[in-house]
Amino acid sequence: MKTIGVLGGMSWESSLGWYRMANELVRERLGGYHSAPILLDSLDFAEIEALQASGDWDAAGRLLASHAQGLEAAGAGLVVLCTNTMHLVADQIVDAISVPFVHIVDVTADAITAAGLSTVGLLGTAFTMEQPFYRDRLASHGITTVIPDDEDRSTVHRVIYDELVKGVVSEESRQAYREVIGRLVAAGAEGVILGCTEIELLITQPDSPVPVFPTTALHVAAALAAADE
Repeated sequence: MKTIGVLGGMSWESSLGWYRMANELVRERLGGYHSAPILLDSLDFAEIEALQASGDWDAAGRLLASHAQGLEAAGAGLVVLCTNTMHLVADQIVDAISVPFVHIVDVTADAITAAGLSTVGLLGTAFTMEQPFYRDRLASHGITTVIPDDEDRSTVHRVIYDELVKGVVSEESRQAYREVIGRLVAAGAEGVILGCTEIELLITQPDSPVPVFPTTALHVAAALAAADE
């Protein structure tokens, strides 16, 4: 198995889940004392969040590309970015490395297509829901995206940044998300993308009347498959 280079820390709460899932899957597959060969570069999320808030995506892309190069130089045979939002700068990362990059949107699109769906709701940070990078990439796979209205986008974003990235999981916020999902379904969504890695701390399949697509879990499985190639 190739060593997986992981760009994490955005936030570390979700990176912890990514790391745990990867090792659990390898243990299930191989048994014994096996675990996933991983190089983890955990960035300081405060630096990334400041660049997000200022809209300096080019600087963010340069920073992540540099760290991806470091992972490759350290022996990573492929690189993953375990955050949905920062895939906004994925092209800069891809251009900076020579090893494969496992794109979380492509992985999610494959799962949606396999489920026979063509229209899905998208939950994530305001950046992910409002900027075109996620929806455009889904569209390239033939998938139509429905996003929440202004008020619901504000709620979803607030819960991510004020609660989930800090490890706070509340029943009140879970119910708020369930209501947002209900409105997405009413707007035509046949499934819902949990398009922020922290959302999987809050929402699981029983919280939705339609299939949910947990991007972290899907990304982990795809990365391990790529590492086996």
